[in-house]
Amino acid sequence: MADSNLTPGFLVAMPQLLDPNFERTVVLLIHHDDEGTFGVVLNRSTELNASSLCASLEIDWRGHPDESIDWGGPVQPQTGWMLFGEDSRFAGTDDVKPVAEGVRFAGSLDVLRQIAKEPAQDVRLLLGYAGWGPGQLEVELTEGAWLTAPVTRNVVFDVEQQQMWDHVVRSLGVDPSTLVSTRGVH
Repeated sequence: MADSNLTPGFLVAMPQLLDPNFERTVVLLIHHDDEGTFGVVLNRSTELNASSLCASLEIDWRGHPDESIDWGGPVQPQTGWMLFGEDSRFAGTDDVKPVAEGVRFAGSLDVLRQIAKEPAQDVRLLLGYAGWGPGQLEVELTEGAWLTAPVTRNVVFDVEQQQMWDHVVRSLGVDPSTLVSTRGVH
């Protein structure tokens, strides 16, 4: 099966999901098929900034010195990923994957070097990712651990991390205080 109807999409942790890695998270799903699922958490920060991370890679960061590095998930926290808006520098390149309208995804050092030279207005840098093995996410969805929601550029780049979970739940027409633990696909 190719990418399913889950991608692109947001996974929104239900209140009963108490795993500290995913409690009240919003995950941007990048890839989902029979072999597994890959995504990045959007609403967890780290204490790192782009200047220090890039310096450790011998890359000169020319954007805001305090640009944050976010926590993309518990898997391979030493790997880096980028989300950014439309950028003609990367048109037609295999290193950049369009995720949704106005959202691009990359994980190569070459793309990071180009972004660091001239950071896009909309850019997110993340370490680590969230991953699920074959069928694992489907089981979690059936158990009611997650809500699914459509991706919007606004949520990825403009909504504050502390407000993101509530914002996405409300965008589904649901009052977060009414969510209850249930089984079933959402």
